[in-house]
Amino acid sequence: MEYPSLNTPPAGSIRFNTDSSKMEIYNGDKWWEIDSTSPQEQTGSARGFIIGGYTNAPVSAYGDISYINIDTTGASIDFGDTVATGNRSSASASRTRAVTFWANSPAKDTIEYFTMSSLGDAIDFGNLNSSDDSVGSCSDSIRSVIGGGYPNPGSGPYQRTNAMQYITIASTGNGVDFGDLDTQISDLDACSSPTRGVFMGGNTGPSGPNRVNTIQYITIATTGNGGNFGDLTVARSHCDAGSNAVRGICSGGINVHPVTASGLENVMDYVTIASLGNAIDFGDCTIAVYGKAVSTSSTRLVNACGSTGSADKNVMDYVQIMTTGNAVDFGDAIPNAGLEGPVGTSNAHGGLG
Repeated sequence: MEYPSLNTPPAGSIRFNTDSSKMEIYNGDKWWEIDSTSPQEQTGSARGFIIGGYTNAPVSAYGDISYINIDTTGASIDFGDTVATGNRSSASASRTRAVTFWANSPAKDTIEYFTMSSLGDAIDFGNLNSSDDSVGSCSDSIRSVIGGGYPNPGSGPYQRTNAMQYITIASTGNGVDFGDLDTQISDLDACSSPTRGVFMGGNTGPSGPNRVNTIQYITIATTGNGGNFGDLTVARSHCDAGSNAVRGICSGGINVHPVTASGLENVMDYVTIASLGNAIDFGDCTIAVYGKAVSTSSTRLVNACGSTGSADKNVMDYVQIMTTGNAVDFGDAIPNAGLEGPVGTSNAHGGLG
């Protein structure tokens, strides 16, 4: 029989349930059975995705989906196409299904999904409850939480939002209110452990750029407002985040406006997701760009594509998450990928354990 704990365990605690003979993790509210499947069982590998994006010369939006085997190196491979086209939005995934969130014209408030183990096109999922551009998202194996952004379309100053919404990945339907981030913010990204989502960087200016070093966090399985986590080593927006179950890494971004070579960051910094505190320097990317697609396995993070503001890049590089050091070349994204502002996810990210 199960005996009560002497004290309430902290979120992220793990136990072996002798009744069910299963490992369980405490999410801050109740105990959940740890998913015993693996990327190898689902697809034969930890599979990362590069989704959507656009190019600057000439300006053209893309709806291509391509993928990589995160644990090897090489060029990306064509997977299929999205329903809409767009960029600077976000994506999340369970072990089996990837979900994309498009807010940039012409995609507007579209949510789409595809099954990661097969090849094929995305399918309509539902709609966000607001069409906010430049959001961030994170997920566990059940739920994806989308936060921040600014209204699109519009003209003149953009008022940032702190609203969050969520969807249940295995179903279809529209976004549901989750709570509010601690700050009204856009141009951010997020990563997760199985219990906690962490939103990194962004832009808080109501009428212009105000790059920040803000890190905020939520408990994914509950609803409620975000809280302050700590600070990045460099204030920046359009940075990109990824994680395993322990450590989250934020890479690249923009620290000034308009975008110039001197305002681009190749920095990577990291946090331990289960704790609170400031980020620590990790190393450097192989190239200074913003608007990348990031995918992760339990051991490795891959940065793909991005822009210098005047040129789009198809470069991919990677790091070993639990070490520190500079990124190493991975390969090239396929030519028809949207090179600026694609979104990334994987079937092996930190929110899946």
